[in-house]
Amino acid sequence: MSGAGQVSVPSPGPAGPDHVGDGPPTYEAEPTALPAADPDDLGDLIADTVLDGARHGTSTLRAASVRGDSARFRGEPRRDSLLTARFGVGEDALVLVAMATGARAAPGAHRAAADACAWIGRAVGRSHQRLAEDIRAARRGDLKSGLHRLTDRTLGKLRARATDLGLAPDEYAASLRCLLLPADPRCRTRVFFGVGAGGLFRLRDGAWQDIEPRVAEATGDAVVGFGSPPARTPEGDHLTMDLGITTPPSPYEPAPQPPRDPFRFRASVARPGDTLLLCSGGLADPLRGEPALAEHLTARWLKGPAPGLAAFLADIQVRVKGYADDRTAAAVWEA
Repeated sequence: MSGAGQVSVPSPGPAGPDHVGDGPPTYEAEPTALPAADPDDLGDLIADTVLDGARHGTSTLRAASVRGDSARFRGEPRRDSLLTARFGVGEDALVLVAMATGARAAPGAHRAAADACAWIGRAVGRSHQRLAEDIRAARRGDLKSGLHRLTDRTLGKLRARATDLGLAPDEYAASLRCLLLPADPRCRTRVFFGVGAGGLFRLRDGAWQDIEPRVAEATGDAVVGFGSPPARTPEGDHLTMDLGITTPPSPYEPAPQPPRDPFRFRASVARPGDTLLLCSGGLADPLRGEPALAEHLTARWLKGPAPGLAAFLADIQVRVKGYADDRTAAAVWEA
């Protein structure tokens, strides 16, 4: 998927297709088995589908999280979690969309994803006034470093919870991807930040653009406890160059931890008519791998107002053979 060139699209009908691509998916289109329930912990149950929406300032939001075909067939809970929240009132309000995906094959994956969304939501909510001011003032560096710290603290809490549960860190972990949308109609800056797999796309002038920040673009100044060391000292001197020579581990130090996913950040200015799409890997992968899905969404979303909640849910559920993971998506239509 790229911003270059136009795609030809058919006229959208009253209802979208069940699937696109060269053949029908293996699994049924509707849920089959429910996840197993513990009668003493019914609060742990996760709904098959959640759906939300809002309109603030110049933007209309639609968001949904759907259990994947594979999980529906096997009776497994949805590993994706979705949080939509407004902090503040009036034009000073800030809307947060957070989505997380728990580690594959981990028994508590859905809990880790829900914890990640709740903890980043609490952190953003407590800092929403400063964040909204930084967005309006275009203080990109302050935003990036501040959101990096909030994200790292959230992931640090996941690692601490894994220790409390007697699990390895990768057994209670989650990707985390967020959007910040100011309610002020005079501010069209949209801020993405997060860690882990997924996609950030923009539909502009009839063509999809993949605007997921690259690692080189996303890596900024180091944050204590996360990421790489800075390239220079505070005085501006270059640090020693890494020549690729490995150093034997010291017997007095713990084994090195595996590298963590890089922090990603993008602040972009929306134009009237844009549609911004943030999604988990369950939707990003087929969007990148099956052109017919991108063409279908172009046909549905290019003209007219934002779809209603039911229509948006139908659009993101269009299936593609070979892609059966949970799908979580948040789309923003700009007036």
